[in-house]
Amino acid sequence: MLSEEKVNDAIEKYADMVKRICFYHLKNPTDTEDVFQNVFLKYMLHDAPFFDEEHEKAWLIRVAINACKDHLKSFFRRNTIPLEHLEEIAATTPEDHRDVLEAVLSLPVRYKDPIYLHYYEGYTASEIGRILGKKENTVYSLLSRGRKLLKEKLGGDGIE
Repeated sequence: MLSEEKVNDAIEKYADMVKRICFYHLKNPTDTEDVFQNVFLKYMLHDAPFFDEEHEKAWLIRVAINACKDHLKSFFRRNTIPLEHLEEIAATTPEDHRDVLEAVLSLPVRYKDPIYLHYYEGYTASEIGRILGKKENTVYSLLSRGRKLLKEKLGGDGIE
């Protein structure tokens, strides 16, 4: 188990990133908070050492994505209707970015994750491959197909 100081440092450093990833997948502030707490609980209980900050950050991203997927697959989640929808996100997003954000959020998960990690978190294809457990060329293909889907959804040329 990690020390309280180490956990607090990680929360201070990575809280915004983990919340963005959770909200991006769950689209619900309440669920986001629940999964966020679970991610850092898993972090606190994690025993294996991290090689460096990038390894720690990649581990948190992977745990956050998996926790979101688990939450979305849960019995409760599948059998209820959420009260909040995409309008909450749209209300806090600048007008010129809303269409793009809605299009990205509507992508299938296999394209949404690489697109998000590349364009919103700034990861390279090789880093995304390590985080998602995919080959670098697979990530390039997913990014390309995701951009093509976005281009079709948005009906324009200015995506690349």
